[in-house]
Amino acid sequence: MASPARISIVQERAADASPTMTLCTAVQFGGICLNLPVVSDSCTSFTGGLTTLNEEVSSAVIPAGFICTLFNQFGCTTSSAADSRDEVGLVGGSYPNFGSVVGIAGVQNFNDMASSISCSPL
Repeated sequence: MASPARISIVQERAADASPTMTLCTAVQFGGICLNLPVVSDSCTSFTGGLTTLNEEVSSAVIPAGFICTLFNQFGCTTSSAADSRDEVGLVGGSYPNFGSVVGIAGVQNFNDMASSISCSPL
């Protein structure tokens, strides 16, 4: 049986841990799902060990208190200032189908389009 002191230490460490987002390669949180730490105001491109996600993200869970913007280009950039369909911002919650998410241009299909992501606290 764990002592109360050990439980307290675990709870303190959990409170300091980075929140995580879940990105999945199929709708309804199917396919391959990866839990990634939310690193505020930093861009994560889907390269290297995250290549599985590149142009494959179809559903996501974003932690409460954050907004995460997915981009269709590496480096959290947009392809054109005139095209507002190349990024979507998701506020904390569950998004089971990227075939219909709200982006800057309104409801759009962002399925299998994301190549990078950046999150910020609200």
